[in-house]
Amino acid sequence: MALLQEKDRQFIRDDFAKNLVKPVTILVFTQHIGCQYCPETRQICEEIAGLSELVTVETYNFAADIKVAEKYGVDKVPAIIVVQDGQDYGVHFFGIPSGYEFMSLLEAIRMLSKGKVELQMATRAFLDSLTKPVYMQVFITPTCPYCPRSVMLAHKMAYYSPWVTADMVEATEFPALSNRYSVMAVPRTVINDVKAVEGAIPEQMLLPHLMEAVAKS
Repeated sequence: MALLQEKDRQFIRDDFAKNLVKPVTILVFTQHIGCQYCPETRQICEEIAGLSELVTVETYNFAADIKVAEKYGVDKVPAIIVVQDGQDYGVHFFGIPSGYEFMSLLEAIRMLSKGKVELQMATRAFLDSLTKPVYMQVFITPTCPYCPRSVMLAHKMAYYSPWVTADMVEATEFPALSNRYSVMAVPRTVINDVKAVEGAIPEQMLLPHLMEAVAKS
């Protein structure tokens, strides 16, 4: 049974026809045991790929394909890594991209396919100055209407800079990780394990937090 309704399929098909330029590959990591939403995550990605010849899916078994998982920094499932021409830009999803987060996945596909990202000059200048890694984990829930803003912004920064990796993390699917970072509300963005920011704050307000996290790292 299809997860996407026909009206949604047609919207995505039309949107991809207008906006996709270069081929994009969705890498999906799943496992058969102990992963409640792995089948649905894989199905969502396969249905999306079926709406454009420029989108393809590669599925990996987390346990059997451990070397591939390690290559892309996958340490939990379900996981989605969006790549273009085989390159991992640090645009990662951990947990099912359902609810409001479905749009974050579509936007990630568009961004990598277009090869363009919109960021403010101050943000670009900061990212250009980086000389060490920045790791952003954006904790979300599918019912949070504000979470996609934080996820998309983090993914834009990851796409722009080779020093940045940005993970969407579905908080309820990974409770141990959520407890570790004291996630009581979403979105909550954890930067380099030294700085946490709550709320979908604008780009210009997130930048000082990034600077502080990098200085502390």
